[in-house]
Amino acid sequence: MKVLITGGAGFIGSHLAEAYLARGEKVTVLDNLSTGSIDNISHLKGKPGFEYVVESITAVPLVAELVDAADIVVHLAAAVGVKLIVNSPVHTIETNIRGTEIVLSLANKKKKPVLVASTSEVYGKASKVPFSEDDDLVLGATNKGRWAYACSKAIDEFLALAYWRERKLPVVVVRLFNTVGPRQTGQYGMVLPSFVKQALTGQPITVYGDGKQSRSFTYVGDVVGALTKLMDTPKAYGEVFNVGNGKEISILELARLVKARTRSQSEIVFVPYEEAYDPGFEDMPRRVPDISKVQKLIGYAPTLDIGEIIDRVIEHHRVTGST
Repeated sequence: MKVLITGGAGFIGSHLAEAYLARGEKVTVLDNLSTGSIDNISHLKGKPGFEYVVESITAVPLVAELVDAADIVVHLAAAVGVKLIVNSPVHTIETNIRGTEIVLSLANKKKKPVLVASTSEVYGKASKVPFSEDDDLVLGATNKGRWAYACSKAIDEFLALAYWRERKLPVVVVRLFNTVGPRQTGQYGMVLPSFVKQALTGQPITVYGDGKQSRSFTYVGDVVGALTKLMDTPKAYGEVFNVGNGKEISILELARLVKARTRSQSEIVFVPYEEAYDPGFEDMPRRVPDISKVQKLIGYAPTLDIGEIIDRVIEHHRVTGST
């Protein structure tokens, strides 16, 4: 099988490419390296069935060729990370919506199955926890740039599901909840690699807000396993799935855990949201998935707890010298 992974030089995409190659599939990675890195896939160069193309998802003639040659498409290319989203809202909206529109339109010509990666951000300020796929989405005001990413990914979902209903394009939508693991960078505001890097280099571990906000962290290997199984399951077509971990941890507790497991002397310091981002920045107090739907369909279950995940990220940083 030939698999096209857009955004395949990114953190999740590179792990997914590995998984498909390990299964004996052929993999083509498309990435413009704006947030991905060639280092993430350099170890895959020369492997049978692997190729990569450095180009934008908006290069329509090229993308058309790649989609036409593929059996399935996994669309991960997107603007990611809170810092990038806050600082570059135009890029975020255009990249996410236009890129998905192009992929779905081209895949539809020959009905190539597409997985569209969405995000837990689409739940916005919803207060009902855990979040389930059929819950209402509660987003903030349009003058709060924080919500541009959530809105753009919600539009991606609407568009993907419209292609399924109206044009019978096989699509699967997954809402990812704080995927973490080796190769993730803290450059764009990802919290765990940022904490690990700060702890290992003796810098202050910076917790935004009061640290009481909680998240559920999922190991990238578990997420990749879910993505491949969903694409192997025709019953998943036309559906939305939460993929994450039902166990939550506060960001302050995460910082303490990282400090303990690195045996760091770093001080934990609190940084107001207004200082870290924009005045009036809004955050979600909790982000916890109901994963019963994906569990029922493919038997998905997270395998690593947060302590084991932290240890793997620490080891990766110590071996490579970067997060």
